[in-house]
Amino acid sequence: MQARILCLEGKHSSSQKFAPALRKKGYLVEVVNTGKAALQSLDSIIPDVIVVNAASMRTSGERICQSLRENADSLPIILISEPGRVPKAAPVNQILTLPFTIRKLDNRIKPLLPLKSDKIIIAGNLQLDLEHNQFRCKDRETRLTPRLTRLLETLMRHPNEVITREDLFRQVWETDFVDDTRTLDVHISWLRRAIEENPRKPKYLKTLRGVGYRLDV
Repeated sequence: MQARILCLEGKHSSSQKFAPALRKKGYLVEVVNTGKAALQSLDSIIPDVIVVNAASMRTSGERICQSLRENADSLPIILISEPGRVPKAAPVNQILTLPFTIRKLDNRIKPLLPLKSDKIIIAGNLQLDLEHNQFRCKDRETRLTPRLTRLLETLMRHPNEVITREDLFRQVWETDFVDDTRTLDVHISWLRRAIEENPRKPKYLKTLRGVGYRLDV
């Protein structure tokens, strides 16, 4: 699974920007320009590492890092500072002082990334984090309900195979009562809205009328 970086960088500063280089390194990079925007983004995404380029905002970054730590106490934070503006008490994991290379930043990020886990399922371009109920596909990310996570997990564990409606009821709802077709139809519709670019023309989640569903990857 590609690691996701939340990168906080000033919008208009002439200071060095690192987001483009991190993308070239293969990271999924979400860029925000203010501390407030960074906090708001934590409601919709779960980054693996937060990079705060305080040098690009002409600030020490200490207050921003304190706010981020209060709202995401377990997420690793790397602070990029200008010489002479390094804070003494910023609650971060790493501090880098300009100038330095992208290789050095990359080397600081890698040890902070989570280890691969059996709680992450990958099928083609689809990635499902069972622990956080988080779905990713390329650069899109969606938080799912526990039930939708279980439904998608069942489909992803059998990619390109038809799963009958009865089997989905038994595995997802853990019941042999399979006559409530409306419940399954509604959840399939919700799942399509979450994972498909165009739910009306699904690319991944296909219906086999009278039989069940298939996840094409």
